[in-house]
Amino acid sequence: MRRKLRVAAYAVCVRDGRLLLARSPARGGGHEWVLPGGGTEFGEDPYDTVRREVTEETGYRVAVTDLLGVDTNRAVLPGSFPARTVDHHGIRLLYAARVTGGELRHEVGGSTDLAAWHDLDTVHGLTRVSLIDTALRLWRERPPTGRLDALSETG
Repeated sequence: MRRKLRVAAYAVCVRDGRLLLARSPARGGGHEWVLPGGGTEFGEDPYDTVRREVTEETGYRVAVTDLLGVDTNRAVLPGSFPARTVDHHGIRLLYAARVTGGELRHEVGGSTDLAAWHDLDTVHGLTRVSLIDTALRLWRERPPTGRLDALSETG
């Protein structure tokens, strides 16, 4: 089994009660909404990653205002060869950010195909990745450790 570590950075951009999201192809077909962001390039600081990715996926330039927290996931995924699975470990940094310039546009030839603002009270009804729910909880609750599980440990 092969091991793979991926570090990614995502933005939580909330403006006027709406959340900025991008649409991405889902595994198994269809589409799902994701936070603007993505994987760091070798040698790239995640702070720079999140600003670059938001611009690529939405057309907006952003200022990072807070580090909300870190989310990790681990899954065994099928590899490119049937007998070679991948033990995938993802480390995802979640930043609060505000739009400082640019214009909303859709990414062409990238990992997403649509960018849009969604009312916060309708996000739960979207077909979305679970990271959005985690990010919104971090944005609302602002745990001092940047981890949601730490809230239950200290409370």
